Amino acid sequence: MSVLPNHLKYAESHEWVYINESGEAVVGITDFAQESLGDLMAAHLPEVGTDISQGEEIMSLESVKAASDIFAPLSGEIVEVNTELEDEPELVNDEPYDGGWLFKIAPHDASELDNLLSDQDYQAMIDQ
Repeated sequence: MSVLPNHLKYAESHEWVYINESGEAVVGITDFAQESLGDLMAAHLPEVGTDISQGEEIMSLESVKAASDIFAPLSGEIVEVNTELEDEPELVNDEPYDGGWLFKIAPHDASELDNLLSDQDYQAMIDQ
């Protein structure tokens, strides 16, 4: 069973998101997703300043098994990327909910969070 913090919202495409104290949406992938991918070899991060729409492909992660597209859980502008992943993509494997975050978005409409899953709903989805 994967670890699922209950303060996060989850996308069906296995990204998590929360709004931090600065009003930015912090995005990563779930423990379930990183386990499925296996050992990460590279993170192809988005460009700061990129405007994205909810559900849009924004970046990819490469593992020993495959490359996986990462989708934006919210619409907005990329305001920061986790540059540590350029040298240490395995942070996503080691700390998927902490040091392995991927990017931050200045959301256009925080109500888009309502389109995402709770921890219980996400767990039910991956259990199927």
